[in-house]
Amino acid sequence: MKNFLAILLTCAVSYAWCQQGPDRVYKSNIRTAQLFKSGDPYSYPVLKLNSNDQLELHFDDLDGDVKMYYYTFELRNADWSKTILFPFDYIKGFSNVRINTYRQSSIAFTRYTHYEAAVPDRSCLPSRSGNYLLKVFLNGDTSQVVFTKSMVVIETKTSVAAQVQQPFNGQRMRVDQKLFITVQTDNRINTLSPQDLKVVALQNYIWQTALYLNKPTIYRGNYYEYSDENYTSMPAGKEWRWIDLRSLRLMSDRMGRLESNKDRTDVYLRPDGERQQQLYVYYRDLNGRYSIETTDNVNPYWQTDYAYCHFSFFPPGNRPYEGKDIYIMGELTNYGTDPSAKMIFNADRGCYEQTLLLKQGFYNYSYMTASQNNQAANTFSYENTEGNYWGTENTYMVLVYYRPFGARSDELIGYATVSSLFQNARN
Repeated sequence: MKNFLAILLTCAVSYAWCQQGPDRVYKSNIRTAQLFKSGDPYSYPVLKLNSNDQLELHFDDLDGDVKMYYYTFELRNADWSKTILFPFDYIKGFSNVRINTYRQSSIAFTRYTHYEAAVPDRSCLPSRSGNYLLKVFLNGDTSQVVFTKSMVVIETKTSVAAQVQQPFNGQRMRVDQKLFITVQTDNRINTLSPQDLKVVALQNYIWQTALYLNKPTIYRGNYYEYSDENYTSMPAGKEWRWIDLRSLRLMSDRMGRLESNKDRTDVYLRPDGERQQQLYVYYRDLNGRYSIETTDNVNPYWQTDYAYCHFSFFPPGNRPYEGKDIYIMGELTNYGTDPSAKMIFNADRGCYEQTLLLKQGFYNYSYMTASQNNQAANTFSYENTEGNYWGTENTYMVLVYYRPFGARSDELIGYATVSSLFQNARN
């Protein structure tokens, strides 16, 4: 009975972690933490095992002094639950690396120190495939974690293909997008049952709304097909809203008011409203991500400033949604995991409000609702705020996991990405 309760508790913790997302910031002085493929700030951090692939890590410390920051890797399972492995089981070399590249800000009202690193360092390499948390901590003490970022390491043992289709179901065909996924394993994969493979599908690289597929629709030899729209459909949403902060001297199209004084800059965004009843309009976006850029100075990492950005969302009838909270979603709030993502209803103005401290750049964001009663166990929804349209351009990433008999962690053996608009699957 105790073992059964322990298993239930582990499953509950894993589910809650997945719903909250792996990317988190634990210290208020840490801002603009980014991890992406070298030279591509819009990409998800993917490494191929035993390759020369490199990632870039960037973050700012608003204290403005110099601290001793380190990073390390922590292997996780497909659902981001902890493994029972020790660091020497999945790290080759030293267990952590000091971040030695930093520079204090210049030509900016806001004082900060910008840190950056190339990941992985040749003295500290992941030796297994799977999900990894990159943990940044202080003074060589792993208990002083300041933030975590998710990344994946892949050892290709499968051929993965994916396609985005319109669902056949009448209730879903106008609001959802359906994935058609095929997986073909090579001779190194010996499954005892088709459930030995786990397929995870992410829309716009968001783990909180990921699909976990354990049972293929068709299974034949080393061929697996996942096409049942009851399990492979996701709400499509609409194109993401945006704010252009590349200049804090000139107002961009989404700025309603720009105020600057000696010690801070305030940007008041134009009021937003629900788009559920509006016609769908296609435009190019970043699918929820952001990039640090500037047109005011030269270097975007330590010559850009921070601004207090004031968001306001007016619900229908200027009344709060009953039993629901509204969140600012996107990479700028770690997809709702930051405390500042939750908006506060202002009864005098009849709108939801929130202020975010953002570095100069170009940002995507949207508004989503979640239940007030049991937020951790509920996925976010576009239904009340943005609406859904099946033709929306989204990027999907499909990850394939496998745990051999007797193994103690999930291996990541294949992946592919596909655009719902261009249908150009790649891996």
